[in-house]
Amino acid sequence: MSEQKTSTFTSYQKLVILLLALTQFSVILDFMVMSPLGDILMKSLSLSPKEFAVVVSAYALSAGISGLLTAGFADKFGRKKLLLFFYAGFILGTVFCGLSHTYVELVAARIITGIFGGVISSIGMAIITDLFSLQQRGRVMGFVQMAFGASQVLGVPIGLYLANLWGWEAPFWLVVGIAVVTAIFIAIKLRPVTEHLFLKKEKTAIAHLWHTIKQKKHRIGFTSTALLSIGGFMMMPFGSAFAVNNLGITENQLPMLFMVSGLSSLIILPMIGKLSDKISKLKIFTVASLWMMAMCVVYTNLSITPFLVVILINVLMMMGVMSRMIPSQALTSAIPEPQDRGAFMSINTSLQQIAGGVASIAAGLIVTSKGKGQPLEHYDMVAYVIVVISLISIWLMGRVNKIVQAKATKLPTSAPVMEH
Repeated sequence: MSEQKTSTFTSYQKLVILLLALTQFSVILDFMVMSPLGDILMKSLSLSPKEFAVVVSAYALSAGISGLLTAGFADKFGRKKLLLFFYAGFILGTVFCGLSHTYVELVAARIITGIFGGVISSIGMAIITDLFSLQQRGRVMGFVQMAFGASQVLGVPIGLYLANLWGWEAPFWLVVGIAVVTAIFIAIKLRPVTEHLFLKKEKTAIAHLWHTIKQKKHRIGFTSTALLSIGGFMMMPFGSAFAVNNLGITENQLPMLFMVSGLSSLIILPMIGKLSDKISKLKIFTVASLWMMAMCVVYTNLSITPFLVVILINVLMMMGVMSRMIPSQALTSAIPEPQDRGAFMSINTSLQQIAGGVASIAAGLIVTSKGKGQPLEHYDMVAYVIVVISLISIWLMGRVNKIVQAKATKLPTSAPVMEH
């Protein structure tokens, strides 16, 4: 494999990256719009806070369970067919969200959306690993993960604007429109990804799932991903409440805070992607983790703070959080063999989602408040827990790096690069 091939993308590869980024964008946007819709949804459907929490968690739990259940089948079908099947189910679930009129209907719609949407990211990761060399994956992950920042920039303000203009259902119809157009282009433009079908594998889905789980190197990758998710998601549930009640940010300033943080990630992610391909991915991950730990501790110990300072610290904190994702995903994606990638990615994504739910519950057990509108207490303890978890994550990522290096020594041509 020449240096030219590993350092540049063909026009078709660029198209694949764009299509995968759009699928990721639509799925994340569907999840992100739930946060700004909270107040409107609770009033429109007469939901209690507990019921709204069930609506939100229904997606995450169904997505995590779905990923585990489908992991054994993930390498039995062509990646393109599998992507289109689950993307169609995701679109259907989102349509049901827009058509829901009661609490029960909305919960059912979110479960359907989660069952299909929760698997899409893992299929995309498998496609990336199949079609791009390890030397390219940092940049690919950087572009695809820009969907997170883009959804944060667009999800909060556009979701609120459309909901206020046409009702809470409108953001879901926006997601449906984006997803339908993306699905059409995937069907027409994406070539079949079937090389893994010709590799020797277990006959049954259960055997394939067990084969994937029982491998020690896979379990190290799974554990690393789960800890990363716990550390990354612990602060999220109370981010808005802390900004308003502890830092003195107004409700009207929150969308701007989210937008600036999202815009910063759009700039940071491609840069980190390029760096992680040029420099040691483990070094980038370690530096980003240490930076994130420091910023989390600083942020959670703030009291009333000027808005511009809060924005600055949020951006600096996001730099650390987002910069860990790209090198960690690039390294973890290199662990499984081609015939196990689909199952590995499905399990990995499921654990990521389940760990995020566990993180939210754990944070809820730590953080307290004396009443409505009162400052949150013990939020700094969440940051200290994140520090401990992140230190363990650095050690685990070091083990992942050793696995990848050992594999590269045996198989110098780690992944095919398309000649088209």
